[in-house]
Amino acid sequence: MATSSNDLLPPLRLSSNALHRHFTPDYERIPTKQVHPDLNGIPCDSNGRFLPPHTPPPPRAPSEGVSPNPWRPFGSRLEFDFAHYHFVELQSSGRNIDKALDMWAASVMEFGGNVPWKNSADLYRTIDAIQHGDAPWKVYQVHYQGPFPPGTPPKWMTESYELCMRDARQVLHHQLSTQEFSGNIDYAPYKHQDADGQRVWSNLMSADWAWKQADAIAKDRATHGAMFVPIIAGSDKTTVSVATGNQEYHPVYMSPGNLSNIARRAHTNAFLPIAFLPIPKTSKKNRKAATYQTFCRQMYHASLSIIFEPLKPGMSAPEVIKCPDGHFRRAIYGLGPYIADYPEQVWLAAIVQGWCPKCDAPPHDLDCKGSHRRSERKTDFLIGAWDPGTLWTTFGVRADVVPFTHSFPRADIHELLSPDLLHQVIKGTFKDHLVTWVNEYLLEEHREARGLDIIADIDRRISAVPPFPGLRRFPDGRDFKQWTGDDSKALMKVYLGAIAGHVPDAMVKSLVAFLDFCYIARRNAITSEGLKQLEHALDRFHVYREVFVGTAGVRGDQISLPRQHSLKHYVRSIRLFGSPNGLCSSITESKHIKAVKEPWRRSNRFQALAQMLQTNCRMDKLAAAHQVLTALGMMDGTTSSHQAMLLRGEQPQPRPRVGAMAAEDNMDDDDHGPAPGPKSLSSVELAHTPARGYPRTLRSLAIHIDQPELPAALRRFLYDQVNPDSDISPADVDINDCPDFTGRIVVFQSAVARFYAPSDLCGAGGMYHERIRSHQNWKGKYPRYDTMFIKTGPDSDPMYGMTIGRALLFFSFTFRDKHFPCVLVNWYVPGNAPDENTGMWVVQPEFAGNGRRPLSVVHLDCVARAAHLLPVYGTSFIPEDFQFYDSLDAFRAYFVNNVIDHHTHEFLS
Repeated sequence: MATSSNDLLPPLRLSSNALHRHFTPDYERIPTKQVHPDLNGIPCDSNGRFLPPHTPPPPRAPSEGVSPNPWRPFGSRLEFDFAHYHFVELQSSGRNIDKALDMWAASVMEFGGNVPWKNSADLYRTIDAIQHGDAPWKVYQVHYQGPFPPGTPPKWMTESYELCMRDARQVLHHQLSTQEFSGNIDYAPYKHQDADGQRVWSNLMSADWAWKQADAIAKDRATHGAMFVPIIAGSDKTTVSVATGNQEYHPVYMSPGNLSNIARRAHTNAFLPIAFLPIPKTSKKNRKAATYQTFCRQMYHASLSIIFEPLKPGMSAPEVIKCPDGHFRRAIYGLGPYIADYPEQVWLAAIVQGWCPKCDAPPHDLDCKGSHRRSERKTDFLIGAWDPGTLWTTFGVRADVVPFTHSFPRADIHELLSPDLLHQVIKGTFKDHLVTWVNEYLLEEHREARGLDIIADIDRRISAVPPFPGLRRFPDGRDFKQWTGDDSKALMKVYLGAIAGHVPDAMVKSLVAFLDFCYIARRNAITSEGLKQLEHALDRFHVYREVFVGTAGVRGDQISLPRQHSLKHYVRSIRLFGSPNGLCSSITESKHIKAVKEPWRRSNRFQALAQMLQTNCRMDKLAAAHQVLTALGMMDGTTSSHQAMLLRGEQPQPRPRVGAMAAEDNMDDDDHGPAPGPKSLSSVELAHTPARGYPRTLRSLAIHIDQPELPAALRRFLYDQVNPDSDISPADVDINDCPDFTGRIVVFQSAVARFYAPSDLCGAGGMYHERIRSHQNWKGKYPRYDTMFIKTGPDSDPMYGMTIGRALLFFSFTFRDKHFPCVLVNWYVPGNAPDENTGMWVVQPEFAGNGRRPLSVVHLDCVARAAHLLPVYGTSFIPEDFQFYDSLDAFRAYFVNNVIDHHTHEFLS
């Protein structure tokens, strides 16, 4: 049957202004970048001679794995995959590897084949023979060399202690030559301005410290054209005690400061362990001895000096290094920001416990006005002018310890100590202080019995929040013993809504101010205006936190806590080092799993450290070999598909020199996480696989999902599409005037939103994805219908033109030769302004005159991303048997959770 042109559908109409709100911050759109004029990272040849502009990088050398046998010391893809699978992915024991090899041998025996290894020890020797990533561990003995007391000296004075380390220069060269960092590295310090001329601080190289370091280095004209390479270091004890006789260790990590924050936070070799520090043990009696404490600190700093000594010559004279883009560059090194929690900062800065490592504010009044910044130069003057006792009590300085940075050029430990979001903000101020203070206030204000009832209701409120992609559930509220940083981050997302109604407004506002500070500080890029907002949030927090003074949580007449005081230094630290989320101890703590905990579990517990170091070395070798083989295109596909390709006479093709840090695009079952690919516009797409068991006709589907208004809602949607210029709302059109639909409908149980969110755990290009679900029987237990931001009006409308829709059904169909991905929703309508106390928008379920929830069909292009709603609980207690999956149907109003992730906080601010 012929179709006339009048029957064709006009260009797609979403709805009035129904386009995505631009989810890329303004400072990312039209950046202007001023690169340092002297230390600008000009490419050179392997001898250090500068190349003309636009010269391509040299081809890979044979030593990089191109020929003659790129698999060496393995014989094939199968052998490498077997070793990688068992040693890295499964972390198989030697016994299990022996069993797998025996099964492999049995499978090829009848064909006269052989396996490449006799046993696990034979396999380990092959891994040890890998040349890539070879930075062997070495052990140094450290002894006490001070005076001995009369009689028998304490045992700690006669013991020897092991410093386990590897060549920091060699590790750094491996990191900087990693091809997957191409596109995520800065070869020169720079200043970044947004379209409005605001300064933007993001990566370390975008901040003031790197620029000033380059100015100092450039005074030597021989360094011009070189690349400044800051060395970011971090050390942090683990919860796993690695004991060998009389000592425990904690690791030291290192990262090139040129890498982007995104690269440093990703699971790559951007941060690698380079040492395990010796910490001697002794009896409780000797632990308090001044000589023992001095020895421990002096050994700590001496060890750090030894660890970074291989880099020292390159801090004055440039040396040629290979970079991720394949070019050589002349590099000048320098000690950069040091990541540590407060107890370790006390050791690093050689100060007295309770004092601030950044300024001289007294411990009893850390937030007082008139304090001055500490510096190496000022400390040296004080030590020369005052006796040790005065230094200790008046200035908080230890005269018996010299920080390791004294022996390196352009390094001042007081300046280099970086902000620590995890321990200062997330675990410290939030979990250890605010949450504890709220509970202690409730117990004091309402007496124990009533206070415990309220605390139990807060826990039930926490457990009753609706699900959201990646949100950790708290089935018992906060009631668990072992807190992790991730637990504290998850609690931050839901705690405000849980306490509102149970505590005074000032306490709610103090938490709001703190959360604003936290989420601004955790942004991947912070503008000049963002720094003003950060200062304003801190000022508000200092005002409203006074409500806790005099309660059970805060005795005395003021708050003076080192971790809270550290927040006062964040603005200056951001100007110096860029966004704190690239310098957080959560990065080093996450590395403990691979560097310490998993190797420890794989050991036999006897002299475990030596086995751990060997495991680390083998893991690094396999990772480096995998990167080289991936760059050559030899890891594409599966083991069998690679073998089939070779049997066809084809050869793998090398990949271009581009960054490739993200995982494969296999997100169909992922709830949330990094999305591969470069920065791009946001999008929402239906799941790859349609749902089974749903009728394909409109009316049968409406009956199946118990939504009798679905046919009418779809017809009104089609009227809107067919009549894009109509002034009549589809809701006011007679249903008989709306197009009928008799075609086939395909149902999906989820859609994937993909958007730019560099402050969250994103891919190499800053992209993030989350899955919005609409499922009648999620996990066979309960229905799950997620909520979403839907663009329905201009930015001047309430909540920036966004309305909250609940996804009742994802589906697609074709009408007049056009494909429509859609979602059936009911609405939660926002008020005219955010709530005064919580700062969150409040939405209410929309009801028609007959008491039913009206339905709408919305094109998927109108959906921005997932939204999270928190019930407005008020002062009422919720039932003990209340289930979280009923939350979106049980309350009259909901907060739009603006702290569910950094992206939501930023675009709703």
